[in-house]
Amino acid sequence: MTAPAALALTHAAAFRGERGWSAEEFEGLLSAPGTILSGDATSFVLGRVTLDEAEILTLATHPDHLRLGHAGRALAAFHAAAHAAGARMAFLEVAEDNTAARALYAAWGYAQAGRRPGYYARQGRAPVAALILTRALSGRDAPGPDADPEATQRQTAR
Repeated sequence: MTAPAALALTHAAAFRGERGWSAEEFEGLLSAPGTILSGDATSFVLGRVTLDEAEILTLATHPDHLRLGHAGRALAAFHAAAHAAGARMAFLEVAEDNTAARALYAAWGYAQAGRRPGYYARQGRAPVAALILTRALSGRDAPGPDADPEATQRQTAR
């Protein structure tokens, strides 16, 4: 299992200039029923399954590891674990100005289902809208061939 402190460090680096989540926040989320953590300390997806829905709470990749396929493998592992836990649909919120994340999610079949104006606070700038994205989960997503099964998935009991 990836330590909450390592997740917090990656999250802070990935969301530089914004408030990263603390180790205590990660610890609390990881102990909650239905939580899924996929990936490793360099790139991860953290979310939860409730009934037939999977919510991605955050996806973070350390800046030193961008554009190497880590986020895609973590996302595929999250989709597979969520589907295995009974989820048939995934959803998330992404900042409207986060073009890299929006491109990643579009490549994985996410489509906009809504918009929350002024959702994300920005230091010294106007708030940014959150786009609500969704996609169906079919169970056909799988981690890449070089994914480490022990580092790609952690699921707590529901």
